[in-house]
Amino acid sequence: MTTITFYKTGGIYYGFEEKGHTGFAESGDDILCSALSAMTMLIINAIEVSYASDVEYTIDEETTDIRLIAKSALPKYEEDVSKQYAVSGLIQAYFFQLMDLVEEYYDYLDVREVEREI
Repeated sequence: MTTITFYKTGGIYYGFEEKGHTGFAESGDDILCSALSAMTMLIINAIEVSYASDVEYTIDEETTDIRLIAKSALPKYEEDVSKQYAVSGLIQAYFFQLMDLVEEYYDYLDVREVEREI
């Protein structure tokens, strides 16, 4: 099972952590794992390129665990309000997309959110 924990502070989404393998299918044939990887890379590239913001992320090649922190979603780190909303909104949209996936793949995917200060 893959567990994805989203981080937010004051209701603002600013990051997430993905751990574990979905186990939906064999490695290389796991469409759920592929979807998660594609969506995660979309988030990283959109924040870095489309929104020209820094994003801290690590991808463990052995475990495929991923951790992403986008401080630019938070007023404490980013003055441009439009950029804050764009970055936070993108992460929040990923959360809602995954919540939709949980309805069908609840045996393979767990999505959580926690209030956590940086």
